[in-house]
Amino acid sequence: MQQLEVSEELARRVVAALRRAFDLDLDPAAALVTVSTRDGVDYQCNLAMSLGKRLGKPPREVAAGIVGHLDLDDVADPPEIAGPGFLNFVLRREWLEQRVTGLAGDDRLGVPEAAQPRRIALDYSSPNVAKEMHVGHLRSSVIGDAITRLLRFAGHEVLPHNHLGDWGTPFGMLIEHLLDEPPAGHSGIGDLNAFYQAARQKFDADEAFATRSRERVVKLQSGDAGTLATWQELVDESTRHFNAVYRQLGITLTDADIYGESFYNPYLAKVVDELEADGLTEISDGAVCVFPEGFRNREGDRLPLIVRKRDGGYGYAATDLATARYWTTERGATDLLYVVGTPQAQHFAMVFAVCRAAGWLDGVHAEHIGFGSVLGADGKVMRTRAGETIKLADLLDEAVAQAAEVVAERSELSADEQREVARAVGIGAVKYADLSGDRERDYVFDWDRMLAKEGNTSVYLQYAHARIESILTKANGEAGNAPVLLTEPAERALALTLLRFGEAVHAATKSYAPHKLCTYLYDTAVTFSRFYEQCPVLAAETPELRASRVQLATLTSRTLVKGLELLGIEAPPHL
Repeated sequence: MQQLEVSEELARRVVAALRRAFDLDLDPAAALVTVSTRDGVDYQCNLAMSLGKRLGKPPREVAAGIVGHLDLDDVADPPEIAGPGFLNFVLRREWLEQRVTGLAGDDRLGVPEAAQPRRIALDYSSPNVAKEMHVGHLRSSVIGDAITRLLRFAGHEVLPHNHLGDWGTPFGMLIEHLLDEPPAGHSGIGDLNAFYQAARQKFDADEAFATRSRERVVKLQSGDAGTLATWQELVDESTRHFNAVYRQLGITLTDADIYGESFYNPYLAKVVDELEADGLTEISDGAVCVFPEGFRNREGDRLPLIVRKRDGGYGYAATDLATARYWTTERGATDLLYVVGTPQAQHFAMVFAVCRAAGWLDGVHAEHIGFGSVLGADGKVMRTRAGETIKLADLLDEAVAQAAEVVAERSELSADEQREVARAVGIGAVKYADLSGDRERDYVFDWDRMLAKEGNTSVYLQYAHARIESILTKANGEAGNAPVLLTEPAERALALTLLRFGEAVHAATKSYAPHKLCTYLYDTAVTFSRFYEQCPVLAAETPELRASRVQLATLTSRTLVKGLELLGIEAPPHL
């Protein structure tokens, strides 16, 4: 049986006391038990503050009633009532020792699995076929993958779908260009961007080519076998490029997760038919539109979602509606999550509104997980000096090269080890810089800050883990099942921090906010550093204390490794 997180354990006991004191039932999740920032206090509960008006009593009187009926067993000392009605909890040393010792035999490090697992369709990355991934795809890929890892660790079923841009008018142009100038031999298209630009230039300059391209679009959309075969070559070639970036970046998406725009093409007419049957559509300027309630422009005019254009074609709004309909009605998703830039917030709000009106979101949670942009040092969207968008593969190569200079300082590593460590450090630095800040904000890409050995960086965490591994190597695995003994304040502080791993993971997962886990991991590394400075591990006064401190070091190492793994970042044992 899994143990509750400490805050949940205290919350359960507080609401039980509330029931006994005031005959009031409350969900433990509403008990407002949080980690305290006050010295000498472990957890704090604000419940009495929120219930005073409801119960018609001063908050301190409510707090006193809770304390009078509180059964803490040996978990904590009787709580102090502070200020206008805060409850301050201090965990008992014996209980804390036992709880932390129990983590040694727990593969999940005290993190409970979801009591009611959900089936979550998660849209992320989504590059365009025939264009190489650029820095603009970094955030969706990294944030989406971290959220996937967190949700799966929580016990949910995650159905990733990589919504490739692989359909539409430009593909007539691209297919014609590929037929005119097939790649030499079997090497494939070396530079997707150059291929796309060449096709575009030819389309703009050569009217005969443009005419053939438009005719090719008709053949593509009508299912011409030869055209579809050439189109598939473009998709396959692009997928090879994408997969190379995913491997380098440590993204878990596979070919099985590809659900491009083309996948939903057979569903588009059905989407329009159902919307029309439900009376949700209007004809506006010859196009079939839905005007969801509550969406207007600055002039007060209603905003439309165009589900079928006046020429009979379908735009991306229709595809997004078909996507939502497919994952809910045909795949049984309980949640739809879209990791897409914040500028698309209104679009997704309108899509969700139409889907609800159509009944496709009955009992389904749908959410747009927005994020800001990656900025250069000038505060503008990051580009090359020539003003071009930076290829993501080039950015990652540069990250590994920059990290190699940092790793080269460790001469005891072999050349092969240095290359492997440089890869883990460089890629980790890029991902952590993205994940460690609030995802909704823009962030400035800064190599010096990202690769710094101090501060809240992946390099600091990786070095902290490597130092701990060095200690454990010298300890030669002696921790075993040794009980944890908390004799010093620094030991207690580390034990408390280790017990809060589950709370950090839960907070990051619940709000799709990986930065909350990053903050926790940094706090853990800093707390261990203080512990190591104040509490000799290998030179502890007694064998029992040495084994206890080795156990704390082992648990810290495991926590850092697991936390970084949930972010998609490696923790090399040597740095």
